[in-house]
Parts: sequence; C-alpha cells; structure tokens
Amino acid sequence: MRHWLASAADQGQAGWAKRFDPRYWLVDFPRPMMAAVTTAGADALTVDLQFLRRSDLAGLIWESEDRLSHPLLALATSRDYRGTVLSFTWQGNGGVRPLDVVNGPVLTIEGRDAAGVPRSWYVRLWNYADGAPDAAVVRLDFDALAGGFLHPEESDPVWAGDIDRMFISLVPPGFDGSDTPLPAPVDAQVRLTAIRAEGSGSVLAVGDAFVPPHRLRIASGYDDSYNQTPERLIEGMFALGYRGALVHYVGMSHFPALRWDGVGYRVDPAVPLCGPALAWHRDFLARAVALGFAPILSLSFELLDPLCPDDWAQRDLFGARSATGYVPPSALLSPAQPGAMAWLQAVAVAFVALAVEAGAAPRFQIGEPWWWVGPDHRPCLYDAATLALHGAETGQPAPAIADVRAVTTAAERAFLDWCGGLLGRATLALRDAVRAAMPGCEMLLLFYAPQVLGGDAPELIRANMPSAWAWPAFDVLQLEDYDFVTGGDAGGQRRARDAVTERLGYPIDRQHYFSGFATQTGHWPAIADAAAASMARGVADSFVWAWPQVARDGFTAFEIIGEDSMASFHDVRFPLQLGFGAAGGPEFSTQIVVTGSGHEQRNSQWSDALVHYDAGVGIRSEADLALLVAFFRARRGQAHGFRFRDPIDHRSGSGAAVAATDAQLGIGDGGTTRFALVRHYGDGDDVQVRRITRPVAGSVVVAIDGVVQASGWQLADLGQVDFDVPPPPGAVVTAGYEFDVPVRFAADRIDVSIAGWRAGELPSVPLVELREA
Repeated sequence: MRHWLASAADQGQAGWAKRFDPRYWLVDFPRPMMAAVTTAGADALTVDLQFLRRSDLAGLIWESEDRLSHPLLALATSRDYRGTVLSFTWQGNGGVRPLDVVNGPVLTIEGRDAAGVPRSWYVRLWNYADGAPDAAVVRLDFDALAGGFLHPEESDPVWAGDIDRMFISLVPPGFDGSDTPLPAPVDAQVRLTAIRAEGSGSVLAVGDAFVPPHRLRIASGYDDSYNQTPERLIEGMFALGYRGALVHYVGMSHFPALRWDGVGYRVDPAVPLCGPALAWHRDFLARAVALGFAPILSLSFELLDPLCPDDWAQRDLFGARSATGYVPPSALLSPAQPGAMAWLQAVAVAFVALAVEAGAAPRFQIGEPWWWVGPDHRPCLYDAATLALHGAETGQPAPAIADVRAVTTAAERAFLDWCGGLLGRATLALRDAVRAAMPGCEMLLLFYAPQVLGGDAPELIRANMPSAWAWPAFDVLQLEDYDFVTGGDAGGQRRARDAVTERLGYPIDRQHYFSGFATQTGHWPAIADAAAASMARGVADSFVWAWPQVARDGFTAFEIIGEDSMASFHDVRFPLQLGFGAAGGPEFSTQIVVTGSGHEQRNSQWSDALVHYDAGVGIRSEADLALLVAFFRARRGQAHGFRFRDPIDHRSGSGAAVAATDAQLGIGDGGTTRFALVRHYGDGDDVQVRRITRPVAGSVVVAIDGVVQASGWQLADLGQVDFDVPPPPGAVVTAGYEFDVPVRFAADRIDVSIAGWRAGELPSVPLVELREA
C-alpha cells in the first residue's frame, strides 16, 4: 500500500462542469435548527429543513473556491461571474417564507467591488422571478444583477467580477429575528429544478482523477459532512479507489429530532431522526449501494451536550458532566439511564432500517462505548442513575475515585468491575435491540484503545473493556488506536492488538482496523504505515478515518499490482562460506558539474550509500558452485531479496564485540516508544547515518542513559525497537547489534562452468543493497 498527498496542481486529468452544478451546493445554519441538501438529477436539488426558532435562517450556498473536494477532484476556482446567467425553477412547500414577502428568499453575494473593496449585495429573488411566490422561474444575469428590495428606486448594481460566495436565505413563516421558539417544529422543503448556467462564464474545469481500486477502506462522519450533498461525497470516495465496506458514523449533533423543554432544545425520545437527516441519509445510503459499497452505520454513546437531557449524562465524583474536547462539547450517555439507552436503541434501529431500505445488507457498529475520563483524570461514574443502580445491585455505596490513575483499594477495583459489567450489559442490549428489529444484522464493536490502554491508568480496563465484549459477543471487533499511531507509541499499538486478540479473543479474520485520525499532514505517513501493517497481519478490513481529512490533505492511496501479494524478501542469509570471500563496498550518487573556469559544483543526490558486492570471488569448490546455483534459483534471480553478511561491516560499532552504547538511536520525549536502529559513520557534523533494517536475531542489546534494558522492549520489523513504556524526556537511547545487509541479485542470469572454475575463472555474482527504510 502506497500513498501521496496530492494538491490541486497535481490534477493530471481534468474535465468540465457547469457552474452551479447541483452536486457542489452546500447548506449551513445556526444550531439547533437543521437542514440538508441532496441532488435530484443532473439539474435539480432539494433542501430539507426543520425550523425551531423565529430567528432560524439556513443558507443554500455556492462557493467560488472548492474547499471541500479532494484536490484531484476539485472544481477550478473562478471568482469572475461576468458572462454568466443562472436560471432555475423555484418550488417551496409553504414551510419557507415565499418569494414575494419581506424576509423572503434573498441571494446574498459576498465579494469585492470594482475597486477591490470588500462588500456584500442583497438580491431579492422575487425581482427576477416569473410565476407564483411558491413556484416561479428565476433568471439571474450576473451582468445585469442588482441588490435592493424595490427596483429601480433601491437598485444596488452587483459587480460580478470578484465574488467569493453567495447564498440563498431560507427562513420560516414566523421569522422575526428573535430566539423565541416556534409553537412547533416546522418541516419545510425547497426544490430547485431545471438549473441552468449559460454564457461564456458558465463552464469550470474540474478534476477527473480515477484511482484504481485498492484494499484500503474509507470511513465518513455525518457531523463533518452534513453540509455537502451525498452524491459529491460518494462519487469522491469511489473516484479515489475506495470500495467495499464503508463505515459511516452518524455523529452526535445533527441527526436528532429535538423538542423544547421550557429551557432549551433537547432530543425528542419519541422521534429518533429529524427530517433533514432522514432525507440526507436515505440519499447517501442509496448512492453508496448503487456504487457497490457495503455501508456499516455507526452510532456512539455520545451526544452534543446542549441537546443532552440533564439526567442522561455521565458525571464525575464532583457532579461535573462528562464533556469532551469539542466546542461546544459533547456528553457521554450513562449506561444506567433507561431513557438514554432506549433512545439509542430507537436511533440504531431507524438507521439500520434506512440501510435495508436502500438495498444494503444490515450492518451496524456500536462506536466507542465507554465511561468518560477527561483530561483531569476524573472518571465519570457518578451520575444519579448509575449510583442508584449500583446501590440496588450491591447494597454498597460507590467508593470515591477522583483520579483514575490512583486506584488502590479492593473496593475501588470492585466498583470499576461493576461499571464494566454495566457497560457490557448496555452494549449487548443495544446489539439485541438491533438484531430483534433486523434479524441477521452483522454487529460490530469499535474499541478505542488509547483511552483504555494508555498506560497511566492500568485499572481503567476494568470499566472500559468488559469481558461481556469477548468473542463471539460481536461479529467483528474494530480496533482504533490513532493516538498511538500519530504519537509514535508502538508499545501502545502492540498492547491494543494483544488486548483485542488475547483478552477479548477475536480471531484476526474477525477484526477490522481503523487508521487515522490526521490532525496535520505530517501524520499521514504513520497512518498509511499502520494501515499497511494491519493488512499484513491479516485483518479482514482496514479503514482510514476519515473522508473529510482525506479530502482536506489530498491523501491518495494506491497499490502497485503484485507488490503486496508477492513475498519480495526471503528472510534467509546468503551462504556464509560464499559471502566471506566477497568483494564490494558502498556507492554514493554525486552529480558533478565542471564550470568553464574549471571549478566544480557537486550535488550529493543520496543521503545514504548503497552497497554493491560480487560474491563470485568467494567460491572455493565445486560444492560452492552448486550451492550458489541452488540459492540463486530459490531467489528466482532478482525477484526476491535476502540477507547478506558484510565480511567487514556487520556490527553497530568499531569494537570487536557489540556494546549497548554503540549507536545512539534517539532522545526520549516521554511519549515516543519506537526507535529505529541506526549505524553511525564519522564524527561531528560530518557523521553519516545508516538505517539498519536487518539486525541479527538475538544480537540486539538496548540501553537507556547507559543502563542496559534486559526487558521492557521488543524488536519489531525492519529494525525498530519498541519500548513498553516511553523513555523519559531527555533520556539517551542507545543500542548495539550485529546486522545483515538486505540485498538482491543484480542480474537474472549467472554463468557458471566447471571447466572454467577448474581453469581458475571465477563467475561474477553481483549483489546490490535494497533500500528498505
């Protein structure tokens, strides 16, 4: 599995799209109202809305710069709308103020005037409409467009040469600008059909990349993509080579139906999904299935805090609500709260029913169920429902745990065990509710390892990794460990894999792996490597989390045909009796330019040398010739690499024996657990560093600040030392070892002759080093 980070400049192939293509419209709005935009053919779109307050306003948005598509698929940026005419048929269902009234639909245009001064224009659509207030044809000629309510006396001509974005405002019939709740939620729908863009400025270039299908799967999230059309999202994933399983997290803030409780808007237990989310997901799932994806719908125990009823939220010892780091924060639902759990079950069933309606096999993931522990290390185990249930079942008061890192008593451990049992019961009840409604539904559990296995709170596993989850409680266990991956904590990754396999007992072919989440572009190499490693382990599917970050950074995954399926390296050593007589040494690549004056300019093109050998000079007998031919045939010529022991340079230091302080691998930072083996040549500023990827088994010794570490570390693939616990900040990590050089034959043919050898002619057997890191 390979990857690269593409930019708009990398669009090797482009097509053409009409400006105002329905796929690229967006919606946005202030919470708690809700809206969604879906496409309805090549020239139509639908906006579904639910208004809650008299100040609610949604915008149907067109942006001149395509900020959300993957760079290889993005529309070209054009802020010049001169020479463009936009027309469409407007249809409203009465839930939106009509075209002809005050506060009716207005096209707000944001940009700059002819002098370059930022400003906005407010174009009343009714001034350009032909028909009825709820059903009219609107024609907007950007060369003759003007803002203002009444024309011509209030006309404000639009300069169309430098526009950033525009949006059509949609408000409810009772709109007055106040935050007063409407008497009841207002469901509305607006349709734009027969959308046409004409004129010299009506066509835009658009990326037309198509990446061949690969094995990496994709995940998406509604809270990060609610404002886009499903068609745009699904087509983008397909074009980037993603196929098969598609995990879609339904989120925690945009799907719920809400009701006014006298203080604020909270989820409505009687209505699982609001109308706009229902319409969006129906379209998303239908398009996913049509392109061959197998959607897995994901629901967590998380809910946007302002929408969470007061008695549903987990709380810590001091009564503070569980609050994640989002702004605004989300709350975690208490597994002991009957109302919260019943609502989760109703939501899950509703979403899986949508998938089945779209023609998908039912697949549902319970995402990251846990007891929340915030940055203050206070476990949120003390909401009223949990305390009451614990008292009823055990007859004991709950012990006070103010810091989950400091669990020391039997009573505290017993309480954590009980909380784990409760979490297990709640997740299994959710599983059973979905299966009762959708028999045969594949059930998956997503386990987020860093929260449980971070190392500083070893007892937390009692509460957040219950034995009730053990195989075969769920059909598939999905492992997520992105904090370990992006933080370089290889020890944490290993603990997570061991916990899933050994503690929960899921076979490798009943596991999925989630790689991501990239908060910065520098995280992608580690994410891609972790995904590739999971595939090599044999997990059933590996996912990258998630599409918004993939599109943002231009992450593009691909595979070279045959590269990953063929074992390209045989972990065997070239026969020692042949290798000890070999000749060879390192080679650099230096570009030298001689100027007219005779001076030279030199450019070193490689940071490290490649070593070349000729093993033919090591042949001493006819038996050696036979051994060479057999080894060559087993490697199939150049096809497979192998180990070679350099007769001169095969230790970490210059001494006759290996020492744990031979080579400095790095300096501890308190978080990194993986250090690569290296060999140093030279001193001071001129030192040359060589990565060692094939250490000799059993020869490696490791030290921290000069103290040999007899345990607490493992040797991973390609010469990586993984510590169980990160070395402390400032600690010097060193190692000593013997090593082999990864090489291959430099030709697919060797010529050997008994007569020639007897006559003193040695065959040429060239070897070349493989660069593995």
